Amino acid sequence: MMLEIAGTGRTWLLSGPTSSYAVHLTEDDELLHLHWGPRIALADAESLAVRPLPGYWPFEAPLDGREEYPVEGGPRFVRPALSVRTDERRGTEWRFEAYETEDGGEGGEGDELRLRFRDSELVITLHYRMRHDVVERWVTLTHDGGEGTGPLELLRADSATWTLPERDDWRLSQLHGRWAAESRLVRTDLTYGEKVIGSRRGHTGHQHLPWVALDTDATEERGEVYACALGWSGSWRIAVAQLPDARVQITGGAGYDDSGLLRLAAGESFTTPVFAGLWTDSGHGGASRAWHAYQRAFVVPDADRDRPVLYNSWEATEFDISEEQQGTLARRAAAIGVELFVVDDGWFGARTSDRAGLGDWTPNPDRFPAGLKPLAEYVHALGMQFGIWVEPEMVNPDSDLYRAHPDWVQFQPGRRRTELRNQLVLNLAREDVREYLWEQLDGLLSSTPVDYVKWDFNRCFTDAGWPGEDYPQRLWVDHVHGLYDLLDRLRAAHPGVAFESCSGGGGRIDLGVLARTDQVWTSDNTDPLDRLAIQEGFSQIHPARVMAAWVTDSPNTQLNGRVSSLRFRFVSSMAGVLGVGGDLTKWTEEELAEAGEWVALYKEIRPVVQRGDLYRLRRPAGGLSAVQYVLGDETVVLAWLQAQHYGEPVPALRLRGLDPSATYECPETGEIYRGAVLLHRGLRTGLKGDLDAAVFRLRRVR
Repeated sequence: MMLEIAGTGRTWLLSGPTSSYAVHLTEDDELLHLHWGPRIALADAESLAVRPLPGYWPFEAPLDGREEYPVEGGPRFVRPALSVRTDERRGTEWRFEAYETEDGGEGGEGDELRLRFRDSELVITLHYRMRHDVVERWVTLTHDGGEGTGPLELLRADSATWTLPERDDWRLSQLHGRWAAESRLVRTDLTYGEKVIGSRRGHTGHQHLPWVALDTDATEERGEVYACALGWSGSWRIAVAQLPDARVQITGGAGYDDSGLLRLAAGESFTTPVFAGLWTDSGHGGASRAWHAYQRAFVVPDADRDRPVLYNSWEATEFDISEEQQGTLARRAAAIGVELFVVDDGWFGARTSDRAGLGDWTPNPDRFPAGLKPLAEYVHALGMQFGIWVEPEMVNPDSDLYRAHPDWVQFQPGRRRTELRNQLVLNLAREDVREYLWEQLDGLLSSTPVDYVKWDFNRCFTDAGWPGEDYPQRLWVDHVHGLYDLLDRLRAAHPGVAFESCSGGGGRIDLGVLARTDQVWTSDNTDPLDRLAIQEGFSQIHPARVMAAWVTDSPNTQLNGRVSSLRFRFVSSMAGVLGVGGDLTKWTEEELAEAGEWVALYKEIRPVVQRGDLYRLRRPAGGLSAVQYVLGDETVVLAWLQAQHYGEPVPALRLRGLDPSATYECPETGEIYRGAVLLHRGLRTGLKGDLDAAVFRLRRVR
């Protein structure tokens, strides 16, 4: 990243490999957005800075659509990114104080740019950092009033407002869904007014991923795309507004409405989550590859370490588990090449159904008489890692924890405590709750050789009250900070343990939780055909390296009863982090042998899938669909045919990301291909019929 500052000290330019971002401060301390797009020079930014604001137009404000971070108050009518209230007044009238770079100097280059403003006792610091071509933005708000100064209430504190250049006919991309149908891509024309997406559920939510992209005429591989993604695992909101003059702004941050985030006393600060933005002229595929590279380099822990093939016991056993039964599954899993064996729900407390036991994180003595350690050691002896399922933020009323501490849950005094899935939400904003969970989980990980923790979250906030707290509204923010603190503390104490974020499938997937977990559970829907669309949407923003995908039984018993071949199920799941979740005790010897071959093949292509550049060759729209991964000299293509109609031949797949002058060989068949031919005429898959699939490997011949 390069940071350049004009001689006036009032124009700042951040540049990455292919893009630049520039802002300018006027003599009246109005912070204006100058440029976000292809890389420019500082002189170009300075020339943009001298352009005057438009003159007066009745009932409009010259700042609207041009201001970098609109605050509430003054001549502004756009959605404010910052809304502050005291006992005397509401709104912000700030003045610029100084800028700093990361090293604290008053000029020169640095990794992070900080612009500091003040409104009375409120200090507002805007942060900027460019990583690759991704601009990270966030805000720190500090109450630095003296003793006796009243509190400041942050009604709304968004992380950033993004301003797009003037274009015609913007198109909005978003990821929408529900439980078992997450991350489905939809693109619509942007019209005047606001489009608001978000979650008011206390977690990221199945309904929307906190990501949007805008373009005018982009294809998968060509054209300008502007995209933004929020790193926050609680309630959130992103508003995309086309203003009366057709300019477009995107504002987003923590919290769904303006009812209040926090109350700051003198000496307290609040830092918003990162709201990251990306520009590319390489289409939606180029945007995805840039997001993936950014997350692997700067967000996901240990991203250079490939994730193992796992087996999870849930769909095979549900709550009916025992040490002997899990050992039987472990032997079969090890025999097909699984590297990580995970015991799901039902190992602890009185957990024989979803009605009891949550909160009591000690092994069930009837099912595991000597605890989990003997099973973990047995799994290790089979050559696999050992993992467990937990849901620490929840409690069943029928549990020892709830009977001892009924006040530890979120609830509204005098109101019925709503139970969803027979459980209540613990208030992680409370220090005593976090300390209890730390003692339970640290003790478990210290006493048992656990390598992997699947961290689940299976219900939304409904009665988010905190009786006795002066400002109970802060629960919505502090619960998320409590989650982050607990995960950070556990990772520091147990650096060899990997964590998965799960929330009834894809209910908590965002850049914030991905900074603390090694992979995510994409969806509870394990049907291999349904997963193609879910995985396509997920790939718009997140890399295959974090996308868990399981091979389960056929017919699909969880949702639709669809019958599919083991081939189709494996190739569908090989597009991410491969897992197996079927009842292996019911698989035939032929099926187990075939599964072992697929697992072995995945291990060979895993580095390319998990670390390579992704190209979406054809969308999953009823016929042939495919994705391609490129890493160095190696290429992997996964192809699926939903159905073949009228006996028509299946079209060839035009590959991408190859050297047209190079020669490529298929290691399985020895066939030779020219890069130019694969790029122009394509690769014939040989797929036919219904629900057929195949894997193709190519290696550049040196």
